[in-house]
This record gives sequence, C-alpha cells and structure tokens, in this order.
Amino acid sequence: MLNDRKRKILQIIIEDYIETAEPVGSRTIARKHNLGLSPATIRNEMSDLELLGYLEQPHTSAGRVPSAQAYRLYVDSMVDSMKEEPGVLTENDMALINSWYKERIRNMDDIFKSTAKILSRMTQNVSLVLANKKSTARFKYLKFLPLSDTQAIMCIVTDDGAMDNGLIDIPAGMSGSELDYLSGKMSNLLEGRRLTEINGDLLQEVYSAVSEDEVMLASLKKAISNIAAKNSEQKVFLGGAKQLLNQPEFQDVGRVKNLLGILEEEKVVKDILNAGDDSGLKVTIGSENKFTGIKDCSMVQATNRLNGQIVGTMAVLGPTRMEYRKVIAVMNYLHKYLETILKDPK
Repeated sequence: MLNDRKRKILQIIIEDYIETAEPVGSRTIARKHNLGLSPATIRNEMSDLELLGYLEQPHTSAGRVPSAQAYRLYVDSMVDSMKEEPGVLTENDMALINSWYKERIRNMDDIFKSTAKILSRMTQNVSLVLANKKSTARFKYLKFLPLSDTQAIMCIVTDDGAMDNGLIDIPAGMSGSELDYLSGKMSNLLEGRRLTEINGDLLQEVYSAVSEDEVMLASLKKAISNIAAKNSEQKVFLGGAKQLLNQPEFQDVGRVKNLLGILEEEKVVKDILNAGDDSGLKVTIGSENKFTGIKDCSMVQATNRLNGQIVGTMAVLGPTRMEYRKVIAVMNYLHKYLETILKDPK
C-alpha cells in the first residue's frame, strides 16, 4: 500500500514527466515543490516506489520515469475525481469545440470527420474515429432523374442529409411525370426505414403496389442493395498523425514508421476500435493494449449511441506520457456534445 507521502511524490513525478518528458530526480522535486522534505528523504521514497514497480530508471539517468503501473494508478484516481469535478476545459476550449462543429456540419459524415480533427487539435495526439453508419441511415425519399429512354438515375436521400445514387433500367418511353409519381409513392411507403431493412421482399411489396414492370423492379433491387451495403460499412476518420513527430517518444524514425503503418491499415484501425468495451470511457495503457503495434502507447476511447445502438467510437492514441487530464476532459465533453448533435445533425 502507498501512504499519502509516496502518493504525493508519485503524482509529482508523473505530472512533471508528462510536462517535460525528462526523467525526474529527487533534487528537482525538492527544488520545485514545497514538500518540506530533503532530497535524501525524497530519494529514499523514490527507491521504495521503484521497488514497488511504480518507477523505472531509464539507462544511466539519475532521474526516474513512471511505469505503466504508475499511470494506471494515476488515471484511475483521476477518473474517480473527475466524476465530481468534470475537468480542465476552459470556456475558450468549449467555445472552440462548439463553433468548430457549427461551421462544418452538413451531414453525418461531417460530424465524425470534424470530431477526428478537433480531437487531435485539442489533445495534440492522434485521433481515431469509427463511424458505424449501419445503425443511423434511414430512408427519407428518392427521386428518379431520366438519363435516356431506357435508363434513369435513382437518388436516395437519408435522414442524415446524405445522398446516394445508382443507375436503373426503366420501361422504354416512361415519362418524367410517371417517374415522379412512382418515386413519390415509393418514398411515402419506405420513409423512416433503415436502408438495411429495405430488402428484396419489402421492395417487391412496395413496388408492386405502384407498378408491375419486372425489369425496373430487378434494377431497383440491385441499386438499393448496393447503396444499403455502402451505408452499412464502418468508416474510419483519422486526425493529427503528424502530431506524432512532435512527441519526444517518437523521434525514432523506425518507431514512427511502424505506428504510421498501423494507422494506414483501415482494417487494423477498425479492429482496434471495435475491440474496446462500449460501456463508456476507457483508458488502456501500454501493454494493456491488445495489439502489438500500440503496446507502448496509451489510448483513451469512448463510444456514442443513438436509440440504443452504437453510431460511433472515438479515441485518442499517444505516448503513455500523454496529458491524461486534458485528454479525458476533452473526451468527456465531446461525448456529451455528440449525444446532442447526433440526434439532429442539421
């Protein structure tokens, strides 16, 4: 067990190391912090903390750095305290986030794209955002735009403001007014359905109520199926990859290349984000991460839901020396903010 003095010294070492990226020595602690303790006493406490696994000595440096075990204790204590006191975001921070979204959002994709950018900007680390479009896209209406005597472009608009289109076959000589009538009737019957619910049987039932042309029906089934498949894909948005270069831990070219290589693999990023617990904010530190390429990093992750279903997951990836208090405060604020705008992205 750690007594109050050891906890205080450990907290100082962690926060000094987060700020400077330099090993922390007993003389530095005695000089910078008014603990009423001599460097020798502090040094003895640091030796105990090292034996307990909370501190490590890099190379031949006289100073110490926190271990993953120390960061875990620090983060757990912080998360508990932040339930009472939300965090360190200033009024300017919150105003920046609010204006960032208001200036950029036009549809659901914009929400997630903007989240990746503002998250990396606010935390000075890499951001990863996974948009789970399958649970959100609902049919709003469709229009047919005549292209030739036997073909038309079908445009489908979903409730998040996105538009998709596909080429369909139409009966020769079908007029624009007939296409408008057909699109209006189908829109009324399909409005509010998730795109993934509009399968062949449902489409046949709806289409048969307004038309009997089998060629056009087959073409509609194929086009809508393709659009539904596209909208059911998870989409990855990244932000701030260049932030890695500003971190002392990533001055080694080989290490940076390895991490950037992971971030370029969309399937790997999806696996990383899908592997997390979706029950709220989660912080994984160092070897707690399941994926080999990020075992010397920390990741703070949160999941957003809409009507009980997961619509997106956001995460910050950085060195274990990341500024956890700021990152967690930003994540908490964004998580609550996104809950509001996901309900009405317009």
